[in-house]
Amino acid sequence: MNQKSSSNEIVTGVIWKQLLIFFFPILFGTFFQQIYNTADTMIVGRFVGTQALAAVGSTGTFQNLLIGFFMGLSSGGTVIISQFYGANNDRYVAKAVHTAIALSIVGGLIIMIVGVASSRVVLRLMNTPEEVMDQAVAYIRVCFLGIIPVLIYNIGSGILRAVGDSKHPLYFLIFCCLANVVLDLLFVGAFRWGVIGAAAATILAQTISAGLVLNLLIKSKESYRFRLKELRFTPSILKNILRIGLPSGFQSVLYSISNLIVQRSVNGFGTDTVAAWTVFARVDSIFWMILGAFGIAITTFVGQNFGAARIDRVKQSVRDCLLITMGTTIVLSIFLFFASAPLIRLFTADVNVQELAIYCMKHYCPFYIFFVFIEIYSGAMRGVGEALLPTLITVFGVAILRVLWILFYLPRHYSLLTLMMTYPVTWIVTAVIFIFYYYRGTWLTKRMKIMGIS
Repeated sequence: MNQKSSSNEIVTGVIWKQLLIFFFPILFGTFFQQIYNTADTMIVGRFVGTQALAAVGSTGTFQNLLIGFFMGLSSGGTVIISQFYGANNDRYVAKAVHTAIALSIVGGLIIMIVGVASSRVVLRLMNTPEEVMDQAVAYIRVCFLGIIPVLIYNIGSGILRAVGDSKHPLYFLIFCCLANVVLDLLFVGAFRWGVIGAAAATILAQTISAGLVLNLLIKSKESYRFRLKELRFTPSILKNILRIGLPSGFQSVLYSISNLIVQRSVNGFGTDTVAAWTVFARVDSIFWMILGAFGIAITTFVGQNFGAARIDRVKQSVRDCLLITMGTTIVLSIFLFFASAPLIRLFTADVNVQELAIYCMKHYCPFYIFFVFIEIYSGAMRGVGEALLPTLITVFGVAILRVLWILFYLPRHYSLLTLMMTYPVTWIVTAVIFIFYYYRGTWLTKRMKIMGIS
């Protein structure tokens, strides 16, 4: 092992300690990223009203469909970079970095065009209440017009995390989150620009984030330095990125389509329920940002250790991460169950909306623990480059079963509770399948044979 490998704590240090050192900056970064949308929700809800709040909330699933596909696709780049970095292959680290950034620019252009052109049609198909339609279309179109910096920031942060740097993305997000809050108060509170002001504030703040992360990559002296003149697709690396990323991208699309169907059903319950679902989703996002941070951490850990042929550390990191995540989830579930009321009141003064959102929150918290297995096991499999079968499991267990529940079970037992239970039921089924597949072990031995690891 050369000097660079011995100084890389991800492949040499105490696993649980390095996991937490790597995890916390990701968590805080995800927290501040969530504040972008949370600030929009709180300020719009307080300064503009319930209809504007519903307009902002009704667009999230559609945005996630397009952005989620690209982020799933680009996750292949993060995995490839982490493996090359763990194996000390500087030349291919550089090629992978430039291919990934080129992909973010091309992907951003495509998403911008598709999103702006189709926003009204899709929101109508989602059964968005007519009284909030114009505001929803205006909000989402501004968001899509500024999508390229969002994708550049996300892929840039993914590159930094792939090489073990989870701190700089956090620093950038703290600064830009504060900028977003100030711009929200200025555009929405002072200038009274409504939902357009909220969207503009978020996009401007995320553009700052993109500039900061690109500046760091440009000034770096390491193998992951970005040079504009080298911005191009390397066919062999692009092929591997697509091999790993396309299944994740399609998984995200199908997952978002199932959520679109759920959102359409929510919209059918009226404006108050849409607003309540929006507020609930903001509080609910506390859990998802923590779980997502653990997922990113385990993918990077597994990727680098697999690239370094440290299979013992691959297995141990998954065990440690699973135990830490389960303990965190239990504590968080209890907290959110009992603190849901005061948290939800931060977002809206409408008593009916508050009661509906609290009702949703209390019916979700007890089931969070099941998604831990899905996130950690699928993240570990992505880290070694095994993407297809985990995607198929998730598509079946989460997306297809969710759609079947909405299409066939909900009409017979039509209520908000029946609608909500589509998530816990599908989490449980998917978790059981992942546990069985993980402990069979074929996902790891197959990738070891392909990579020539004994």
